[in-house]
Amino acid sequence: MIALYSAPANHHCNDAMNNALEEIHDFLPCRTPPRWIDNALANQDLMLIDHAHCEKKAASTALSLMYRYVDNTDLLNRMSRLAREELRHFEQVLAIMKKRGVRYDHLTPARYAAGLRKEVRAQDPGRLVDVLIVGAIIEARSCERFAALAPHLDGRLADFYNGLLKSEARHYRDYLVLAAQAAGGPVDDRVTDFLEIEKQLIESPDTEFRFHSGPV
Repeated sequence: MIALYSAPANHHCNDAMNNALEEIHDFLPCRTPPRWIDNALANQDLMLIDHAHCEKKAASTALSLMYRYVDNTDLLNRMSRLAREELRHFEQVLAIMKKRGVRYDHLTPARYAAGLRKEVRAQDPGRLVDVLIVGAIIEARSCERFAALAPHLDGRLADFYNGLLKSEARHYRDYLVLAAQAAGGPVDDRVTDFLEIEKQLIESPDTEFRFHSGPV
């Protein structure tokens, strides 16, 4: 994901990144609180460990959807690509951690994903619609946080996080497209319901720092 570009390509890449980020900001109900940025900068080793966990969980979610909905060709194709990309990101985070002497270890999960998923309906097609909407929100928030963090990080990590923006933004769109397909129409009202939950999780104080936690 980290690459060297010629000047024209870099200009085009920056425009695409800025457009994707503007779309993400319009979609999400709030920005990451400044206090969370302070928490992240003070706990960069922990941030990287949890980031690795997040990438692995994202791949696992995509694979579980592929196993559950084997007759949905569009979902299979989009989730297959997403899972490969998330596992590649996982490998990249591990490589960065290794260079920094950070050991990958178990962590207790953040309240964030569980807080969103507790509102997922039990029966399909509602279940699939909700799982996909939650996936879109998580990908969008990840993208927003990469961009919020990058200006404060060292060059290597900043380049990496900026490099993740494009794929994370595409993942968010893929999830929303699939949600609308599963619902057979617009999902705006359901998205709004989940975004209200997400805003509370992002803005309210949290007990421990994680990549998707509220401010500690």
